[in-house]
Amino acid sequence: MKISSILSGLAALALASLASADERTAAVYIQPISSSQASAAPIPLAEIRYDTSAAASDAEVASYEAPELPEDAGLVRVGVYDPAAKRWVSSVSVASVDNFSKGYSPTLVLSVNTDGSEVLGATLKGVRIDAGQTRDFGPQALVLVTKPGKQPELNKPVVLSPEGAQAVPEEKSLLQRYWWLIGIVVLLTMSGGGGGGGDK
Repeated sequence: MKISSILSGLAALALASLASADERTAAVYIQPISSSQASAAPIPLAEIRYDTSAAASDAEVASYEAPELPEDAGLVRVGVYDPAAKRWVSSVSVASVDNFSKGYSPTLVLSVNTDGSEVLGATLKGVRIDAGQTRDFGPQALVLVTKPGKQPELNKPVVLSPEGAQAVPEEKSLLQRYWWLIGIVVLLTMSGGGGGGGDK
């Protein structure tokens, strides 16, 4: 009894560690673009938690701090920032400060590589809140996983026409495709008719 409970506990622990291995967190920063604070350092905006094995809609905003922006700022930079190295570690997008206006819910979109280990970019979009349809007015998060593009087919011979263009195979007619079937039907019809005449 004790051994089975120990084994089940170890199995649950192993599953929990595997599940948490796919869960990642990204810190999104914001930097106002204004004439008065041209050299202001980026400030934390949100922390996004996402699971690389789950669907894109399963991302969640773990923490969010509404930014205090200067009055003369019309635009903001948004991305993943490393405060220790003092540099952006993802591509940076530029968004309007109107995305933080009253009646809008900020939606943060992260683009990550195939296995989710690296954030490639971050964007911000304000979504108009319809109070009649939703009660969730807080910030939302979405993670888009990059997929590999279509690869060329290698070692496939290219057939060229006499003019040097790629030859497109002609589509066969119904008669060309099913000539053998038509021949069998005709042969059966003829043999059936001849046999019936001999019986009479």
